[in-house]
Amino acid sequence: MHIRPSIARCITPALLAFAFLLLLLVTLSVPIIKSISLFTLAARASSGLLHSSASESVKFGAFGYCTSGADVNIIGIDRKTAGHCTKPHLGYSFDSTIAELLHVSNFENLISKGLTAVLALHPLVTALTFATLLISLFMLRRGSHGTSRLPALVALIAGLLTAVLTTIVLLIDVVLVAMVRKRVHNDTDGILTLTWGSAAWLVLCATIAIWIANVGLCIGVRAGNRHRAGLDAEKA
Repeated sequence: MHIRPSIARCITPALLAFAFLLLLLVTLSVPIIKSISLFTLAARASSGLLHSSASESVKFGAFGYCTSGADVNIIGIDRKTAGHCTKPHLGYSFDSTIAELLHVSNFENLISKGLTAVLALHPLVTALTFATLLISLFMLRRGSHGTSRLPALVALIAGLLTAVLTTIVLLIDVVLVAMVRKRVHNDTDGILTLTWGSAAWLVLCATIAIWIANVGLCIGVRAGNRHRAGLDAEKA
């Protein structure tokens, strides 16, 4: 399948802009954007006494977490307490506050600060994607002397680095959630349930978009080389 260089030069910045937007949303996930999270832990308890039940959940993001507050039902009467969010900060842990909220014990080390500190790669790949996007915009300006060749080459190098790091971030997200889910499944006897958030899916879509954009950058470099070769042939 042949893709014209002019089409590749237009599609590539659009794909990078799309990936940048997705990565930015993930970076600004819980506790900033509460609707976007890596995963959610939920606990539900019930009692035959007065036909009561209570449910609570905690959403985890790149730089903190938010609690939903308790939703209590007693004899058909609902009562909900207010939740709270941590301030955005690098590295957080599954502390005693969360353990008490979800009514679990011996789970303080479920998530370590060292593990969540790696989530700081999210803003890094977001910044790299934005830088690659800016460089790729110079591909749209192609004069008679092949001025897009150097920007395409620089953008390709930056794009490959960004694609590799974004893939690593995706793997970190998946492994982190998978590890927590396995321990929750094995050690809580059904007290806690884990639900995947949308963040991992957004990173996956961004990763795919960046790798496809790199194909467009390769086409731009190749077209620039052909143009340079043609100019050299004319001079000869």
